[in-house]
Amino acid sequence: MEKNALPRLQYKGSEQQKLTLHLFFQIMGKIRMSCSPRKNHWWYITLYVDTKGFTTGPVPYKNGFETFTLLLNLHNQRLEVFTSGGEEAYFDIFEGITVAEFYRQLKNILKRFGIETEILEKPFDLNIDKGFRELEEISSFDREYVQRYWKVMLWASNVFKDFSGRFYGKTCPVHLYWHSMDLAVTRFSGKRAPKMPSEARISDKDAYSHECISFGFWPGDPNIPEPAFYSYTFPAPDGIEKTDLKPKQAKWVENKGNWLAILPYRDLQEVEEPATVLLDFLESAYQAGARLKGWDFEDLKVPPLKDL
Repeated sequence: MEKNALPRLQYKGSEQQKLTLHLFFQIMGKIRMSCSPRKNHWWYITLYVDTKGFTTGPVPYKNGFETFTLLLNLHNQRLEVFTSGGEEAYFDIFEGITVAEFYRQLKNILKRFGIETEILEKPFDLNIDKGFRELEEISSFDREYVQRYWKVMLWASNVFKDFSGRFYGKTCPVHLYWHSMDLAVTRFSGKRAPKMPSEARISDKDAYSHECISFGFWPGDPNIPEPAFYSYTFPAPDGIEKTDLKPKQAKWVENKGNWLAILPYRDLQEVEEPATVLLDFLESAYQAGARLKGWDFEDLKVPPLKDL
């Protein structure tokens, strides 16, 4: 029986609803990527959880003299585009809208506003060969599923921000990576990671150029078919899978040659203080990786406000 206000969220039975939303995110994210100046570890391509839904945040165009923002507004069920020049437009997101229609309508608004974007018009890493404008058969936008997903992401984002503020080293914003549809925040020791082999993907080379411990939430996939919170250390130290995690429901799982600390979302629905339990999980995963990698805990600790 659920003990708190966290909404129900499941992967099995919602695969197509998740895929449709995932493709919307990829379109929005690729448009942001095409216009934004480069930043380390792909921080310039991400989306953000917003008070109204999901957004790109301000994206520069016209040589930096203007910005535009894409907002998937879940309160009004529409995709909104607005610019620093005062232009505003939107189209409705309704049950049954296809990925192709979403893409065409968004591109038409951008063209009308004089916003030129060049993207690779194919889904990334989803085993889909067609381009976005051809995906007429993917049309499982489900308002209830998306609302529940957003509420979970909004809550998780706020807890991640609390956790992020406890670390004084280099840390990324709390953001949504559209390639894998996971909300993430990552801490860095400052040390270079071992160089990846030449055949490794550019996305991985840039993401893992430096030693890091990452934390996140995803809505499930074929490898881990349920929503879950996770953490991993890169490069993974020997023996990390033998360290203790909190709470007792958390566990180490081997995934694609790496060890993931996993806390199923369903377990958080059964506790009275889910934020406290999630923070304990994140901290235990951090301690496991950082101690084995020899991170300087004192140097990375946030100083008291009276010392600032």
